[in-house]
Amino acid sequence: MKRRDFLAAAAATLPLWRVRGMAPPADGAPAPVALPFDLARVRLLPGPFLDAMSVNRRFLMAQDPDRLLHTFRLTAGLPSAAQPLGGWEAPENELRGHYTGHYLSACALMSAGAGDAEIKARGERIVTELAHCQQPNGYLSAFPEEFFDRLRAGRPVWAPFYTLHKIMAGLLDMHTLAGSAQALDVLKGMARWTGAWVQPLGDYEMQRMLEREYGGMNETLYNLAAIPGGNERYRYLAHRFDHERFFGPLAAGRDELKGLHANTNIPKVIGAARRYELLGEARYRRIAEYFWREVTAQRAYCTGGTSNGEGWNAEPGVLASELSGYTQEDCTTYNMLKLTRHVFGWTAESACADFYERALFNGILGSQHPSDGEKLYYVSLASGLWKLFGTPSQDYWCCTGTMSEAFSKLGDSIYFHDDTGLCVNLFIASELDWSEQGVRVRQETAFPVAGTTTLTVHAPRPTRFAMRVRVPYWAVGRNAATLNGRPLEGFAAPGGYFVLDRVWRDGDRLEVTLPLSLHVQPMPDDDSLQALMYGPLVLAGRLGAEGLTPEALRAEPTKPRMVPEYRLGPVLAPAFRAPSDDPAAWVKATGTPLEFRTAGQERDVTLVPFNSLFDERYAIYWRVNHQT
Repeated sequence: MKRRDFLAAAAATLPLWRVRGMAPPADGAPAPVALPFDLARVRLLPGPFLDAMSVNRRFLMAQDPDRLLHTFRLTAGLPSAAQPLGGWEAPENELRGHYTGHYLSACALMSAGAGDAEIKARGERIVTELAHCQQPNGYLSAFPEEFFDRLRAGRPVWAPFYTLHKIMAGLLDMHTLAGSAQALDVLKGMARWTGAWVQPLGDYEMQRMLEREYGGMNETLYNLAAIPGGNERYRYLAHRFDHERFFGPLAAGRDELKGLHANTNIPKVIGAARRYELLGEARYRRIAEYFWREVTAQRAYCTGGTSNGEGWNAEPGVLASELSGYTQEDCTTYNMLKLTRHVFGWTAESACADFYERALFNGILGSQHPSDGEKLYYVSLASGLWKLFGTPSQDYWCCTGTMSEAFSKLGDSIYFHDDTGLCVNLFIASELDWSEQGVRVRQETAFPVAGTTTLTVHAPRPTRFAMRVRVPYWAVGRNAATLNGRPLEGFAAPGGYFVLDRVWRDGDRLEVTLPLSLHVQPMPDDDSLQALMYGPLVLAGRLGAEGLTPEALRAEPTKPRMVPEYRLGPVLAPAFRAPSDDPAAWVKATGTPLEFRTAGQERDVTLVPFNSLFDERYAIYWRVNHQT
């Protein structure tokens, strides 16, 4: 067995264009250190992630295509007898049409990740109907072109390019993931319309327009340029959506994020990442990496989420005062995971995978109601509140869309590879088809109920490659591995990878043990304000369901440009006395899997994983006073 660093092991890599059917990048584009597998290569096995994807599938299939298409048809002058949707998709809402774009992406992602023919057909049906709605000049939207006239003139309007981006991104996903040629035709028409719209704008006027939220227009256009048949025109158009006033400080290594709307800007950085990958311009890697490291290290909560009231309101590292019922907009978590996928591909750093795990398990997994698949807008980190879900057909917030996508791609980023080996980044029950090596790898695990995972290789012939298993930052106990039942030596330290480079034969079984333990995550600016964690899991304290009627648990129908409101106030959470820096001294397992209870406090509290708690009040951060 050989132990070596992932970076040193990744000298030879597959070209970037092998990802998602992309065309070869321009000369000088960088070779990635690690490549993710296409969703079609990974199938989830029974477990909490497959359960969550199944709930989301029911949610998606419950949507009425005619209602999703209603305002598109009206805008195109076509008849529609469908009942209008409510919330942010209502006919009077200026963001109408955005969820239909998310819906196309969700259908494409699930059709690829689950081989789901029915949901693929649903997406294809909507693509066909959108093609009927597209005007001769290529314009396609659920609102009139007059919205863009207002944008050009600097008059009030709610983010028309943001909505256009969602539709374009959904069409691109339907083409690259679901194989829809018609989706590409419609998308190219929209791109031509966009190019004609921005063409008269000088650089000053264009940059002024980019002060209004525009989603990931640059990312989608860079991706369009990268597919077979893409061209320089799309790449130039994408660059026009690169927001220099925002990018400049990041390129210089300055955090000037205070006062900015978080999710307006994260998608821009994903676009910068794509420019770097396609053209090799180091400046855009600096922008993306600096931003990623600054947000994840200085502006992220214990859950991996970021923002408060949708914004970054304080200086870097100031979070103790940034707790409310409106922390951690779900869109920000989703987009930070997308950016993390890029950064890991360039660096293969386990810290990227650690963050991905934290945000996925705590910021995503618990953001969908298990009964009906409704999604959260905000993940409240204020003590004494509850998860405020939407009302079916009456919300369609931005996060309803991003979470519809997130729960359609839960097989994403579990595995990465290069020409020499496989990287196992997440402990999620799944099976990987690594056809280039002629092997299948089956991961069986009850994680996080148990701190073990078993990787079984199925290979028709002996095959040499390096199996690299992430050793998370939280794995500080008796980590170990066995191969076909025989103990292995030289296990890697937390924050690295355990590497087994050998000739693998059919049926070889690698079992890795990574015991979970209790630890605390203090606020960076106030170490007496702490979250309790078990391995990667944030633990929530159960504070009861006082006053939480079925009506109070759900948000009222959301009016245009409004956010959901809590109908009741919070309850008070207790403070704790800690006899030791080790939380195991005063937090004890109850005997029920993943359940704990404080001991010796004036008011003891039961704690469970945050992602498993619904329909009751909770606290995440606690005031902890250390006894001397």
